[in-house]
Amino acid sequence: MTTPERPFPPESRDHKKYERLIAATESLQPLVAAVAHPCDKTSLKGALEAAGAALIVPILVGPKDRIRAVSEALAIDLHGMDIVDVPHSEAAAEKAVELVRTGRAEVLMKGSLHSDELLAAVTKRETGLRTGRRISHVFVMDVPTHPNTLFITDAAVNIAPDLVAKRDIVQNAIDLYAGLGLGKPKVAILSAIETINPSIPSTIEAAALCKMADRGQIIGGELDGPLAFDNAISPEAARIKGIKSPVAGHAQILVVPDLEAGNMLAKNLTFLSNADAAGIVLGARVPIVLTSRADNVRTRMASCAVAVLLAHSRKTNQPIQA
Repeated sequence: MTTPERPFPPESRDHKKYERLIAATESLQPLVAAVAHPCDKTSLKGALEAAGAALIVPILVGPKDRIRAVSEALAIDLHGMDIVDVPHSEAAAEKAVELVRTGRAEVLMKGSLHSDELLAAVTKRETGLRTGRRISHVFVMDVPTHPNTLFITDAAVNIAPDLVAKRDIVQNAIDLYAGLGLGKPKVAILSAIETINPSIPSTIEAAALCKMADRGQIIGGELDGPLAFDNAISPEAARIKGIKSPVAGHAQILVVPDLEAGNMLAKNLTFLSNADAAGIVLGARVPIVLTSRADNVRTRMASCAVAVLLAHSRKTNQPIQA
């Protein structure tokens, strides 16, 4: 993950949107989560706090001695906790994925290993958690200055996705939005401008994605693009530009051209708008909680809540109202 430590205290942020996500899980049974390599204070504490909130039942996968040493440093008793002892982070990733494949776990959660290590185990052709979809990441952004939760994709996994990959990225985000019971999303395909310009490839791909939605290759959402960021989220900016669209000014999912653009957008919202960024990976057999070491407690809880809500939605084939 690439979300850095923020220069302001967590308690200064309003979490009302995240509180709604977490509250939506209260009537649901906690799901078993394989936590890969929870070998630092932040990742172990995050998993145990999610367990304490009845979001998950964790299986801690990693070097047992290191996990216990961290728990002792935190003065946390792991008595009765399910710990699977493996020698190192790579083995932890592979074992956590195996627990999901064999049905012992329904959610996968990143601990203190690198995201690449975990995703390498997830995407292995024979032993991973592949589906017919491209793996992609969604930031679920709680922006205090914006009335709605914003979904940003993909700012963490796919570096420079082509049109086929972007189709899956968009569909994954739409399915997440719908699975959380939020309805039919308005999806903005972002670029630097809102007109087609062959010199800017992302404008061509945005138009193609919108036509793919018209032809049923992307379903469940209302797409428009290319749109610049301002006229995607600001009704006034869309009005000034003369853009007449149900999406322009009201976008709920923001699809970025590439990882660099998405990373910059998410960090700008984090640092300049005091936003929080819960994160989840989609396109695998189960939701994957991909947290950052810099995430605060509420962001980690929100990431778990999103994964639990989506997993329950898939089990019941019904959206869970968030």
